[in-house]
Amino acid sequence: MNMRTRVNDALKQAMRDKATMRLSTLRLICAAIKDQDIAARGEGPESGVGDADVLAILSKMTKQRQESARAYEEGGRIDLAERERQEIEIIEEFLPKQLGEDEIAKAVRSAVESTGATSIRDMGKVMAELKGRYTGQMDFGKVGPLVKDRLCAG
Repeated sequence: MNMRTRVNDALKQAMRDKATMRLSTLRLICAAIKDQDIAARGEGPESGVGDADVLAILSKMTKQRQESARAYEEGGRIDLAERERQEIEIIEEFLPKQLGEDEIAKAVRSAVESTGATSIRDMGKVMAELKGRYTGQMDFGKVGPLVKDRLCAG
């Protein structure tokens, strides 16, 4: 079952269950997917964005909510921070399991070897390889410095 179908099925179930928090979050996900569909219309496939794009959307939404929760906590709005965390939990249901530090290190090592990267100039190739294989499973903002260290160390 593809990601779009999973989200739509969960949306319908939330409507039946009258779970308002879950329903609003799932509607936000559907809206973000629809926006991406509209943006991609002029570029090619009429069927809409694929699963990799949906995973990227979900990852971005999670990151935005983490930043918002942190800002709310700093501003003393614990109630709003808690709401953001609840939304994160709902969004993460659709993301694949996040890789641990050891698994990320192994993935970086594997990507460096498979692309034949030898210097920092090859970082783009390595990151593209990782994004192709592990979209939604790792935070690429944190992986970038690991790749850079690996390529600089030789």
